[in-house]
Amino acid sequence: MLFRSLAIVFIYLILASQFASFIQPVAIMMSLPLSLIGVVLALAFARSTLNIFSIIGFIMLMGLVTKNAILLVDFANQGMREGMGLRDALMEAGQIRLRPILMTTLAMIFGMLPMAIGAGSGGSINAPMARAVIGGVITSTLLTLVVVPVLYTYLHAFSERSRRWFAAPPPEPASRAVTE
Repeated sequence: MLFRSLAIVFIYLILASQFASFIQPVAIMMSLPLSLIGVVLALAFARSTLNIFSIIGFIMLMGLVTKNAILLVDFANQGMREGMGLRDALMEAGQIRLRPILMTTLAMIFGMLPMAIGAGSGGSINAPMARAVIGGVITSTLLTLVVVPVLYTYLHAFSERSRRWFAAPPPEPASRAVTE
């Protein structure tokens, strides 16, 4: 529990420094609970237990899930820097980054299948880890492609509103100060 919490805190700090924002990492990190849904469902479906190996698989999964969300948000930020609107940047990010996200997801699923089956001597020990990773990758990929852009839209609107609220008042014109 402590290591998972520390992993989440470190991921947030790294993302906050990378994006120079405290709000954008929230949209990225909302994909982490989505992976937990898949982990629980996969372990329940396979009748596996939540043990140290499945927890290690979940920690490993956090990096992959975060990477998928970073691909979307970073590409949307790049589009907005080039002058695109928020909606257009998110639509283009989803279309262009869909293939790399699906490729890494499928590579992870097919790479973990032999371990998930539990083939070989001692294969049943590592099987919960692979099952947790496969379940988490499937659900997080499907849900990340929808949830992260929606949350990013809401958080972007919130950050724009907060900038207007907390913006410094414009300086007084120099000509007014001279006449007094």
